[in-house]
Amino acid sequence: MTADLSTELLVERHRGTLDRALEAVRTRAFWSPHPEHPKAYPDAEAGRAAFEARLGAEFPLDQPGTDAWVGEERSPFGIELGIRYPHPHPDVLLPAMRAAVPAWRVAGPEVRALVCLEILARINARTQEFAHAVTHTTGQAFTMALQAGGPHAQDRGVEAVAYAYAEQVRTPESAEWTKPQGKREPIGLRKTFTAVPRGIGLVIGCNTFPTWNGYPGLFASLATGNAVLVKPHPRAVLPLALTVETAREVLAEAGYPKDLVCLAVDRPGEGLAKTLALRPEIRIIDYTGSTSFGDWLETHARQAQVHTEKAGVNTVVIDSTDDYPGMLANLAFSLSLYSGQMCTTPQNLLIPRDGIDTDQGHRGYGEVVTDLAAAVDKLLGDDSRANALLGALVNPDVKARLDAAPGLGRVALASREVTHPDFPHAVVRTPAIIALDGAEPEAESAYLSECFGPVSFAVAVDSTTAALELLRRSIRDQGAMTVGGYTTSEEVERELEEVCFEECAQLSLNLTGGVYVNQTAAFSDFHGSGGNPAANAALCDGAFVANRFRVVEVRRPA
Repeated sequence: MTADLSTELLVERHRGTLDRALEAVRTRAFWSPHPEHPKAYPDAEAGRAAFEARLGAEFPLDQPGTDAWVGEERSPFGIELGIRYPHPHPDVLLPAMRAAVPAWRVAGPEVRALVCLEILARINARTQEFAHAVTHTTGQAFTMALQAGGPHAQDRGVEAVAYAYAEQVRTPESAEWTKPQGKREPIGLRKTFTAVPRGIGLVIGCNTFPTWNGYPGLFASLATGNAVLVKPHPRAVLPLALTVETAREVLAEAGYPKDLVCLAVDRPGEGLAKTLALRPEIRIIDYTGSTSFGDWLETHARQAQVHTEKAGVNTVVIDSTDDYPGMLANLAFSLSLYSGQMCTTPQNLLIPRDGIDTDQGHRGYGEVVTDLAAAVDKLLGDDSRANALLGALVNPDVKARLDAAPGLGRVALASREVTHPDFPHAVVRTPAIIALDGAEPEAESAYLSECFGPVSFAVAVDSTTAALELLRRSIRDQGAMTVGGYTTSEEVERELEEVCFEECAQLSLNLTGGVYVNQTAAFSDFHGSGGNPAANAALCDGAFVANRFRVVEVRRPA
């Protein structure tokens, strides 16, 4: 196979990026190789045209074992995508993927990392096309889809490549070993150490953030020498199909088998993820989605290393603040962004029933809830801005939970319909805030389970101490991807930290500006901790990549 992408060319293009990424994850300082501003991606019309050219057509990938063409995507904005994807016969596809692994293993950690960075660079060049694909499979507003589904997701991919490279080169490729034997001749051995991949990684994609959540596992497995089978959510195939297409193109140009990366799309109702997850060829699984299926994978896919991000109950403890308007504005934005359809969106706001001290005087529980509702109304009062922030509800289940929310408690903020000027069939809704009394046992069934979507609970508690106890129980029993806290007390701040240290949850304190609890930055922030029921892995750390390969040693006499 002739390689159009030589190692020298890959080094020239991407070694500097790899070195910068390694430095960024070491220092945790801000860095991004991909600009997030839309003006950095000027080919808007070309991106739209490329997306529209996919509609109603087959998506050819030239994979082994294709036995049908399937697809059931419909945009949350009301467009029927009509794209048909290859459906795989596992008995044909998986052996072909396994056969591709040895050549990729021999390539070594540096070449694998550089090839992965070339894939990400080409994905970045198609950011406008990806933005449309993400918008019309997830319901994200276009700017968010461009940023979160484009450069932010690409950053997470580079981050995973950097961690994977660092862990593989931690052990030297060879060593000369000499053991003294006193008066006798020393014993000498020549040893080599090879990072050996586990086999095939299975990435099970999610409906809401197919690239942002999918890229860490995909590129961590590929960079550590494994083949990767991408099984997208049936309603969000296109962004990951474009990813697979790009990866196969780059692998072939670099002289490696393109079947190292393949796509697996379900027939309607088939449950292909379960079938694939139990195949003996699948040695790594990365999954984002419901707790029930995540638990099933952890229990039954015993042959694989399973990384899951499941559901959690994200909580904000509100004790006091020295910037009351800033706190309200920050929380309003966090509750509204993408209609609360983020695994990091706050759900429970724990507020002492006697109220909180602020820079604008004492505010009772009822006043805080009313003021927060007013802040959300102010933020979303203009329909144009509301559409830009909210996007569309991703599926009917989210709407059903929102419709049922008024029956759970007192409605402090009612959800309203927003008409989208370009997509009249889009289901766009503003958030609902439900006031609950935390002392009432029947209220617990509402706020101590995940209510994914634009629903939050303002829970009245007896004191900040009671809030901390409830926070601890919530993280321990239900898990949390994020925890927020507002306080002017050093003692309360210390106690919040202690709860999060002991229960292993990521904490944000006193956010009042342009950083929000439901946003994380690649190379600096850890997404999830891997230490509570919401997720068994963190994106991204050494533990996320280290067990995707093993080191095999060969010893010879010196």
